[in-house]
Parts: sequence; structure tokens; C-alpha cells
Amino acid sequence: MGTNLSINPIQSIPQSKEEQVTRLFSHLEFDGKQLSHQPGSILGSTALIAGTTVGAGILALPAVTISSGVVPSTVLMIGAWVYALVAGLLIAEATVNTMRLVGRPNVNMLAMVENTLGCFGARMAGGAYLFLHYALLIAYIAEGGDILGSAIAKVFGVQQVLPGWVGAMTFTLLFGGLMYLGRERLVEKLNSAFVAIVLVSFLGLLLLAGGQVKSTQFLFQNWSALGSAVSVMFVALFYHNVVPMVVNQLEGDRQKIRQSIVIGSVIPLIMFLAWNAVILGSASPEMIQKAFDSKTIFDPLQILRAGGAGEWLGLLVSVFSEFAIVTSFIGFMYGLLDFFRDVSLVTQSKSSHRLPLYSIILLPSMSFGVLNPGIFFTALDYAGTFSVSVLGGIIPALMTWKHREQQQLSYPINQPFVPGGKVTLMVMIAIALVMIVRQILSMCGL
Repeated sequence: MGTNLSINPIQSIPQSKEEQVTRLFSHLEFDGKQLSHQPGSILGSTALIAGTTVGAGILALPAVTISSGVVPSTVLMIGAWVYALVAGLLIAEATVNTMRLVGRPNVNMLAMVENTLGCFGARMAGGAYLFLHYALLIAYIAEGGDILGSAIAKVFGVQQVLPGWVGAMTFTLLFGGLMYLGRERLVEKLNSAFVAIVLVSFLGLLLLAGGQVKSTQFLFQNWSALGSAVSVMFVALFYHNVVPMVVNQLEGDRQKIRQSIVIGSVIPLIMFLAWNAVILGSASPEMIQKAFDSKTIFDPLQILRAGGAGEWLGLLVSVFSEFAIVTSFIGFMYGLLDFFRDVSLVTQSKSSHRLPLYSIILLPSMSFGVLNPGIFFTALDYAGTFSVSVLGGIIPALMTWKHREQQQLSYPINQPFVPGGKVTLMVMIAIALVMIVRQILSMCGL
């Protein structure tokens, strides 16, 4: 329920800088007689962050953690969550500072980077943004198409495995076509239904697979195998593109923003930890040995989807996997559509512009998915290493660094969202650089 405010905004402006910004960017509605304050809610912002985080990245976790075991991967995931949380709070701090400096409430990530770090920083962030979205769309089309192709084969009683391009093209035409032909309200309603399916199937998975968990599997630990899981965990825990939106909704209120980011990221963390423990805990010793012997990434979910641990469990894994991919696919499609509309100043409503816009997004993504159906884990790995490290590590630290230096030269604008001063910022940058260098060395065979 909104709070009624006086119509005279000048007399009601408070004196503290913290309250000034809240009032300056307040969500006010005028009904002809009085102003009504309509602030964003912590619950809504928390749901936005949690919903953005829970996606297809969860599917890759068991494949990259099975070689290390439940306990080591749990410790690493909590560490990755802390890193992501610090990055999210740094983006929130940079957003609040930018809002105050430019005098606008609606500041997206790329505009904020350009305002703070200049053209070079904006180009670096834009390149990382494009790479992230295209890499993930390629991964989703490849994996979603594979699952869809298997389902088609079962429905029509086809014994042999269908070519990879059948599933990838079907997935693209089905869900890409849905977004192209369907109205935005229809897509929103369908996406909400898909999210409900994801949640229900996830709970069913935990109940069914939980009964097959073997306590002895929790004793297996291989800490040396953790390195390959970091980048995928970063992708799974990525929600930072919606932080500026949360800051705007909550009107720059530090306490509400911090609560939303912390709680909104803890909920997916709990889900990921439970999922990882249940899947690895129910994996047989043969699966773990196969993961060690395989030269490529071994995915235990493929065994489960094939009915290796029961037909009902296999069906639930397939349903959960497919719709988790679909919801993520829709979200990242919208992300790229907004990016290209901002760059080219094209409106989506014009039919003459819709086909080229969707084509430059879907055709390259589908082509890579068709040419390399097994690209799912590689795409996630590269996206986590190069894009998330830049957008969720280096860029937020550099923006915060510059803002804090500007505050020292002029006047204090905002209290830090994260303690530790420059040491925290240097650690964030160093971890991101280590990941990037490690990936480059791995690509070179070193």
C-alpha cells in the first residue's frame, strides 16, 4: 500500500544525502489530487535476483563436481557465492553513485560502465556482454535440443539416435518462434508456467533422488579436481545484470538493496547445494570412475535421463533440465534483444525490424549448436571464464575504485556497500585475472 505524500516536493526534501537520493528517485504516482509513493518491495527484488540466478547453469554442476566429491564442491560453491555476492554489492554501490552523478534513476549496466570507465571500458563490457549471451544461447540450444531430440525419438518410437541438428533446429524454431510470433504478455505467462514446472520437478527430483543417496559417497574427496568447476559455478551464480534494476526499484536504499541481494542469492545457493549433494550422493562408484577415466566431461545427468536410476527419476530429470534451459533461453534472448535495440535504436514492435533482429541472434547460435551438439559445457566454461570474470569481477571493482577516488577528491557520496577498501577490490580483480590466465594456458595446452 502506497504512502501519501505532500504535493510540494521541495519542502519535503530531507537533509541527509542518503534520504535525498531516495526522494530524488522515488517512484511517485499522481492521481490528480495527491502524490502516492510506490516503492519497490524487498520481496519482489529478492524474487527477481533468485529467478535470474536459477537457470540452466545448475544442470552443468554435477558434471564438473563429480570428480571432486560432495564436500570439496560444497566448499568451493560457497566460496564462489561469496565472490558473486561481493561483486553484486559492488555493482549496487556503483549504480547508486552513478544515479546520483547523472541524475537519472534508470541506468543500465553498459551505460553505467561508459559513464564511469569511458569508451574503452564500455567496449570491453559490451564485448563481454555479447560473448556471455551468445555463448549461453549456444549452450542452451545444444543441450536443450539434445534433450528434445531424445524426447522426440521416444515419442515416435525411433530406436536409433537422432542427428544432433534435428533437436537443435527444433528447439530454436519452437521456442525462438514462440518469442518471435507471440506477444510479450503471452511469452511472460508461458515463462511463468515454465518456471512453475521447473520448481515442481525440482522438488520431485529431490524427493525421488534423495531416497537413493548413499552416505558413503560423501566420504569421497578429491580437492585437486576443483579447478575445472570454478567457471561453471560463476555462470550458475550470475545475476549481476539485474542489480541496476533492483537498485532502481528500491530507490537507492542501501539496507533494502543489501537484503535483497543477500537473500536473493542465498536461495539459489541452497538449491544448488542440495541439487549437487543429491546427484553426487546418488552417483554410483562406476559413474565416478567413468568421470576419472573419460577424456571429456562426463555428465551423470545423461545416465539419469536415460533411466539409469529409475524411469520416473529419468523423466523428472529430463523435464527439469528442458524447462530450466527454456526459462534461461527466454531471459537471455530478451537480454540480447534489449542490447541490439539500444545499439541500433530499433523498436521491436515494427515487423520489418523484428526478423533481422531475431535472425542475428538465433541463426549464429543455432548454427554453432548444430555444428557442435556437445558444446554445452565448453560454452559455459568460456562464458564463466571470460565474460563473468569481466562483468562480475573486474568491471565492478574498477568502477567502485574510481567512484571512491572521486569521492575523496570532492565530497562523500555514498558509504561503501562492501568493507575492506582497496584490498577487497584488488582481490576481486586478481581472482578474475587468475581465472582468465588459467583458461588461456589451458587453451594453449600448457
